Amino acid sequence: MTSSTPPAPTRAGPAAHVRLALLALSMGGFAIGTTEFAAMGVLPDFAAGLGIDEPTAGHVISAYALGVVVGAPLLAVLGARLPRRTLLIGLMALFALGNGLSALAPSYEWMLLFRFLSGVPHGAYFGVAALVAASLVPPEKRAQAVARVLMGLTIATIIGVPFAKTVSLEFGWRSTFAIVAALAALTMLLVHAYAPKDAGDPNASPLRELGALKRRQVWLTLGIGAIGFGGMFAVYAYLASTLMAVTGVSAQTTPIVFAVFGVGMTVGNLVGAWAADRAQMPAAGGILLWSAASLALYPFAAGHLWSMLLVVFLIGCGGGLGSILQTRLMDVSGDAQTLGAALNHSAFNTANAIGPWLGGMAVAAGYGWTATGWVGCGLALGGLLIWAISWSDDRRRGMTRATA
Repeated sequence: MTSSTPPAPTRAGPAAHVRLALLALSMGGFAIGTTEFAAMGVLPDFAAGLGIDEPTAGHVISAYALGVVVGAPLLAVLGARLPRRTLLIGLMALFALGNGLSALAPSYEWMLLFRFLSGVPHGAYFGVAALVAASLVPPEKRAQAVARVLMGLTIATIIGVPFAKTVSLEFGWRSTFAIVAALAALTMLLVHAYAPKDAGDPNASPLRELGALKRRQVWLTLGIGAIGFGGMFAVYAYLASTLMAVTGVSAQTTPIVFAVFGVGMTVGNLVGAWAADRAQMPAAGGILLWSAASLALYPFAAGHLWSMLLVVFLIGCGGGLGSILQTRLMDVSGDAQTLGAALNHSAFNTANAIGPWLGGMAVAAGYGWTATGWVGCGLALGGLLIWAISWSDDRRRGMTRATA
């Protein structure tokens, strides 16, 4: 149990309107997921278009991730007093602007700036959208509502990314970012039409939001995400190389495997949220164990396509940790809800930096492409250790309150 309170419920209206509101919020997740993952797929295309090599173009991906890490807490703190619907529309407007400018970038330097700008609203959008989604449903279904928002991101890995790559091949890489800008504009319209109106919190302030950073459980939860999620990214970043160099498949086959990964993320997101609404911390620990086990199987599965498809699906299921940690941060952030919820995606992108970095070090040291599985397993177990400390703290405080 936690000592803080969940977000206050919002009068959402009929069930059909709630579903439309969740659909509107998940559309934003779909747009964000498409640009985040598709940018990796079209990297060779915009590298050639801007006259730079691919390693240099990789800095554009890093610039987006940096924007997420910086923007999530900054915009959450500055926008805490605004009505949440207004804040969501504003964040999507900034996201649309960043992607629209990315489609027009005349040089590498401008592309760096525009991708950083595109990443700035990412974390704050997901954080605020999760708070709105949780307010639309009874407390026992909060994690499942949050999962509906994140499902937009996971479906983007199945549909949005392959579609964006196809469009890029047919019409050029700039069209990929233009489509994302259009999806963001559509999200703005849907959120305006279906998200519940609210008056904002007049008592909110940057100082109150920053109070979340004084809470030990907030930092522990962020640590679970930053380390535990890193294992999945250690494998994902080098999956295409492993498939071609070790499994021996063609480049044309790799999108199928990535789609299977996306299906796993979608399934894990839904099942993990269902479990979290019944037992939040045990569900988080269970998914971390699942991730460690499936990542440990990865080196043994790499020799055959059928076994890789199975294990990649299992690894993708570990993505279900996202909605659990999102809900957990709502619980432990007290009255600093906006910042607490937004920080989840700063942790997620920290994992996106740590995992590939450590995985790359293992490959460069001569341990082979499959060594990323062992790196990932170690990171998942590291996340599990932080989870154990967090849960132990919770149980100890619970016993203290019971005997007081």
